[in-house]
Amino acid sequence: MAGGLLALLDDVAAIAKVAAASIDDVAAGAAKASAKAAGAVIDDAAVTPKYVQGFEAKRELPIIWKIAKGSIKNKLIILLPAALLLANFAPWLISPLLMIGGAYLCFEGAEKIFHVLVPHEAHPAEVSEVSDDPAHLEEKKAAGAIKTDFILSAEIMTIILSGIPESNFWMEAATLALAGVGITVAVYGSVALIVKMDDVGLAMYAGGRLSLTRTLGRWLVRGMPYFMKLLTIIGTAAMLWVGGSIVIHGMEVLGFGWLGHHIHDIAHAVGHKVPAAYEGFVAWTTKAALDGVFGVALGLVLIPVATKVIAPIWGAVSGKKAAH
Repeated sequence: MAGGLLALLDDVAAIAKVAAASIDDVAAGAAKASAKAAGAVIDDAAVTPKYVQGFEAKRELPIIWKIAKGSIKNKLIILLPAALLLANFAPWLISPLLMIGGAYLCFEGAEKIFHVLVPHEAHPAEVSEVSDDPAHLEEKKAAGAIKTDFILSAEIMTIILSGIPESNFWMEAATLALAGVGITVAVYGSVALIVKMDDVGLAMYAGGRLSLTRTLGRWLVRGMPYFMKLLTIIGTAAMLWVGGSIVIHGMEVLGFGWLGHHIHDIAHAVGHKVPAAYEGFVAWTTKAALDGVFGVALGLVLIPVATKVIAPIWGAVSGKKAAH
């Protein structure tokens, strides 16, 4: 009897070890795969704060929470099953879809640069939002943010899927779910901190008893606009780098590897010109910069295609006027 009990306990312990190892594998896989989605994640964090601009401070966190819930639904209810079906029944589609997502990142990044260099006037739809009822405007902004999140989440989940080592269905599902939820928490947690930081600074400045506290509060209030600009620049650069590298890698997978090979050769040639201690870093930076340059070039080519061809066709199909 005692021997049977000990054997049972040994079996339970073995099962627990396997389960723990599986959890570790899922967590490690989620972390590694999530890192590859850096460009879209940074873009998501950079884009979201604009959706709470113009609202009362007390409404900022509820709006972010509403968008975060929509993002979780996007990832877990729609995109996760679609990604698993893709991986198990049409894996050959992953690379082309990644390239489409990468091209979209290049388009978005190049469009941001283009609008900085060639400012455009506000459209009537943008101006009319000022007169909207606050509650209606809040719903409208949240819905718009969730739609934008869907596109970014689709890119993120596809990139994560491509970074998961070959495994069984449930491991892929758990890794995708953990990475998707983890990224959502990280993004919208960061956004919540960012949008409330100026309020924190104001409270420190107004109620601080120490001069150091008041000084830090003043720096926070004055520095947040510059930080937001920096975040936008970093997000744009990350989009162009990641988007360009995804498209170049996809070309290699499809048999068009000449561009990727040339960039690789140039990066290593530049790396060899510096001391060995810095060679790897310089080579990586050079490759990232060249991937980004390609991303800018591709994005600029796609701007007229998107605005003059795709947007009118989508407007005709959906019955809505194409957005600029």
